[in-house]
Amino acid sequence: MRRRILIGISGASGAPLAVDLLQQLRKQDLEIHGVITRGAEMTLKEECGLEKKDLWQWIDQLYENEDLGAAIASGTFRWEAMVVVPCSMKTLAGIAHGYSDNLLLRAADVTLKERRRLILVPRECPLSPIHLRNLCELAQLGALIVPPMLSYYQHPQCVEECTRHITGKIMDQLGYSAECFQRWRES
Repeated sequence: MRRRILIGISGASGAPLAVDLLQQLRKQDLEIHGVITRGAEMTLKEECGLEKKDLWQWIDQLYENEDLGAAIASGTFRWEAMVVVPCSMKTLAGIAHGYSDNLLLRAADVTLKERRRLILVPRECPLSPIHLRNLCELAQLGALIVPPMLSYYQHPQCVEECTRHITGKIMDQLGYSAECFQRWRES
C-alpha cells in the first residue's frame, strides 16, 4: 500500500499554500486524500481562481465535507499524517475541543486519537488569547503547529517564493523535501 497523506483545507486566507503543498506532494509516491470546507471553496476561488473540482489533478480521493460516513471518518482507514492548510480559527477551535460536526473536523479528531501526525497551518493575525489557548492545547495534544510565518534569509523575490518556503517547512514535517526550498546555510 502506498503511503497516504490527508489534506484538509479550511476557509482561512492561504489557499495558495494548500495548492502548492498539493503540487509538491503529487511529486512524491503518495496517495493523497482531501477534504475541503465550503469556506475554503470560496477562498480557493478568490485567491487562486480555482474550483473544488480543479483539485482532482493533485488529489486521488476528494471527500464531501458533509459525508461523515466517508473512509477518513474512521480510524480503521489508515493514513500516515494529516495537514490542515490553511487552518481557520473556527476549524482550530473545533479540533481543539473535539467538535466533529463535519468530515474535516472528524478526520482531525481521528488523527489525534490514533496518534497519527497532525500538522496545522493556522492563519490569523493578530492572535487572540482564545486562539493562543487553542493552539497551546493542540500542541500539548501532539499536533504540530506550523504557522505560515515569513522568513527573509532566502531573499524571496516574489510571493510564490514565500509560499514555497512555508510549503517546504510543512513538507519537512511530513518527511519529504519540496523543490526549490532553500534551507539556512545549505548550498
